[in-house]
Parts: sequence; C-alpha cells; structure tokens
Amino acid sequence: MKPDFVTHFREGLAHFNNAEFWEAHESWEALWLVAESDVEQFLQGLIQIAAAYHHVKRGTLRGAPRLFEAGLRRLEPFPPNFCGVDRSEVEAAARRDRERVELVVDFPRLIEIEIAPPSDDW
Repeated sequence: MKPDFVTHFREGLAHFNNAEFWEAHESWEALWLVAESDVEQFLQGLIQIAAAYHHVKRGTLRGAPRLFEAGLRRLEPFPPNFCGVDRSEVEAAARRDRERVELVVDFPRLIEIEIAPPSDDW
C-alpha cells in the first residue's frame, strides 16, 4: 500500500522546518521509494538537501557539500512552486550553506602547517 503523499510530504516539511533533518529524509524517502513520475527526482533533491543538513548538524561535514550540490541539481528542472512549495528559499540557503561548509571543511588543512620550534640557544 502506498503512503499518503500529502501526509508524508507535509510531515517531511514540518520535520525539515524543525531542523529534524533525518526525520524529514525518512518521511520523503517513504514517498520516493514508490514514486512513479518526475516527482521522484524532486523528492530525491529534497532528501539530499535534508541529508546534507543532517551531516552538518552532526558535525560530519565532508559529505555535505556533495549532497547540497546533488540536491540542488535535482531540484533545478522543476518550477519554482512545485508540489505547492516555494523552493527558492531552501535553494538559496543550501547554496549559502554549501559554501560555508566548504570553507569549514578546508579550514583544518590550514592548521596542519607546522611551525618549527626555536633553537636551543634562543
């Protein structure tokens, strides 16, 4: 039996808006697994963005930029108001936060630089 689209979709939105990204992912995935139209790609885009934020929330940043980018690519072909959702804000936030995460991910490389200790006669 297929899950009720509206119920699961709205549950996913509520979870996402409450920063419950894993739960949003799960609500949308239940729909994605049985989707039979282009809505599958739209749902997968939302799922990937939710997964990116889940990684950010947990502090596991490495995979987040790739997930943000993949989600944005999947949402791009859809009209701005698809499934009754204005996706412009989530896309703008995902782009902004992808850049922020990329900066944080690259930052540890800077602290790998070693400063030689002073000589004994210093």
